[in-house]
Amino acid sequence: MENQNLEELKGKLFDLLNKEALKRGKFVLSSGQESNYYLDGRIITLTPEGAFLVSNIILEMIKDNPPDAIGGPTLGADPIAGALAALSYINKHPIKTFIVRKQAKEHGMQQQVEGPLLSGGNRVVLIDDVATSGKAILEAKLVLDKIGVIIDKVIVIVDRKQGAGQNLAKAGLKLESIFSITDFGL
Repeated sequence: MENQNLEELKGKLFDLLNKEALKRGKFVLSSGQESNYYLDGRIITLTPEGAFLVSNIILEMIKDNPPDAIGGPTLGADPIAGALAALSYINKHPIKTFIVRKQAKEHGMQQQVEGPLLSGGNRVVLIDDVATSGKAILEAKLVLDKIGVIIDKVIVIVDRKQGAGQNLAKAGLKLESIFSITDFGL
């Protein structure tokens, strides 16, 4: 993909996020923090255009060092992972995807990591829609650490710039984002 095409995709994604996903008002975030805006990435990642744009951009971000798998914490990563799996297959560079549950299932295989089996030494990229404190990503990291998975980096659609980068860095993780909230004038 050419950089011009990547910039065009990012421009379309920015417009979608700004128009459809960014809400102003009073909100309590999953981190417990209060905010005067809320950015719900799932409003975009669960649409055909949004899923296509996000997965194309992320595939471009990992093309030089593709991981063994890509995934992240439910629910933010779920639609992104599905779109990435499909688009990577269409592009003839299939990448396995996974979802990390908050808790292991109490029935069936009692898995906490869903998707093709990951094992020690596998290199993965963690994804999520929005990062505030990084709590959900850190919780997913703890689960993956138990099975010996190596996390190359974390990619989110929007970094709210409220501590996620620093918190993830303390845990040895590098955060990359497609956008930061400052791109939206906030």
